[in-house]
Formats: sequence, C-alpha cells, structure tokens
Amino acid sequence: MASPKNVLVTGGTRGLGLSVVRRLAGEGYAVIATGRTLSAPLTQLIESQAFEHPIVFEQLDLAVPDSIRHRIGNMIDQHGELYGLVNNAAVGLDGVLATMHESDIQDTLQINLTSTILVTKYASRSMLIQRRGRIVNVASVVARTGYSGLAVYAATKAGLIGFTKSLSRELGKVGITVNSVSPGFLETEMTETLGQESLAKIKSRSALKKLASIDDVAGGIAYLMSDAGVSVTGTDLVIDAGGTA
Repeated sequence: MASPKNVLVTGGTRGLGLSVVRRLAGEGYAVIATGRTLSAPLTQLIESQAFEHPIVFEQLDLAVPDSIRHRIGNMIDQHGELYGLVNNAAVGLDGVLATMHESDIQDTLQINLTSTILVTKYASRSMLIQRRGRIVNVASVVARTGYSGLAVYAATKAGLIGFTKSLSRELGKVGITVNSVSPGFLETEMTETLGQESLAKIKSRSALKKLASIDDVAGGIAYLMSDAGVSVTGTDLVIDAGGTA
C-alpha cells in the first residue's frame, strides 16, 4: 500500500484553514493542521474519524520565527515526508498607515510574509528529497486592487504572489508546483459585520452577483494540490465570484 500524501496546512484551526483541512482530508490526504492552539471545531473534526487518514494537530506559532525550523523538522520526523504545504496562516491587522503602530506593522510582515517564507523553506526540503510536491500560498485580491486601511496587509499578500512566481521557477525542475490563491470578500462572520448595504454593493459589483464561500476557495486549493493540477505552477488563482472581472 502506498504511503499517504502528507499535507501541512498552517492556520488550520478555523475559518478558511479549517475548510481546507476538511476538504483535503476528504480527498484522501493525511493532513497536519497547525495553529497556536487547538480549536474546538478542529477537535471535533479530528474526533469524527470520518476520513481515510487521521487529521493531526501540531502547534506552530508564526510569531516565533526561531521555532519554525525545529517545529517543521519534528513534524516530518513524526509523520513522514511532506507532499504538500498550504500557507494559510495570516493576520489582517487594519489601520491607516500614518497612525498604525510600528509593532503591528512588524507583526503583520513577520507572520504573513517572513515566517511564511521560513515555513516554506523547511517544508520544501522534504519535497526536494522526494522530487515531487505542491505548495499553495493564500494571498488576496487586495494585493491587486488595494483597500483603504489594509496597506501593510496588501503589501504582504503582494509579496506572497511574487514569492510564488519566483519559487515556482526554482522548484519546477524537480516536479514541485508553487501557486497562490487570492480570495476576494468571502461569506464569513467577518463580512456579516459590514452591514447589509455594504454587502449588497460588494455583491452587485461581482460578475456572479454574490460572494464566494470559504468552501469555494478550499476547492481551488484542492485542485492545485491534486494530480489534475500537475501542469499548473507560478499562477495566482483568483476566487472572488468575479469581483475583479
């Protein structure tokens, strides 16, 4: 029997990350979900035992970059070489740049970009050993369109897109694909706080007259992780119901 394909999903304890964990586990991958703490929804998913391979949780805090090499190494030692990586963990601290605290700027850059690059550095070594693999970075349409109050966040996501394109060149020769996915406004608890008028405007500007869901984005990531995505690399897949069409 072939060994399972291990996929590491950062920020896999809630929201989009949790949806990605559920989708990939349902498609037969052995998923390692990471986060700062184990959440109740992820606990329920783990205890459901509804999947071919068990989902496991591993603690990983991207705000502590010095721990990343050790933590990734331990995960590989315990669970085996990695086939895939989904860089989903991020913070979305908003604020006008002129008044944004320097510590918030540094935290956003560290977690969303620098630490994500470090995770990829050590995870990709495992893929290089096997000469195969899939890396998917979760970016954002904000990197392309901009959004008031999210200048630093947008900078990190634009950085991820550039990182994706260049790394795909480095790793393509050994059969590792590297792509990014850029969600638009999604149907989440966060967007519900925008108010009905704001939501209506966002939906009216989209080609499909609706918001994409986190499950839609998880489906896009699953495609890039699959055999069907073998020839897709260095691209940014926008999933926003046509909001930027």
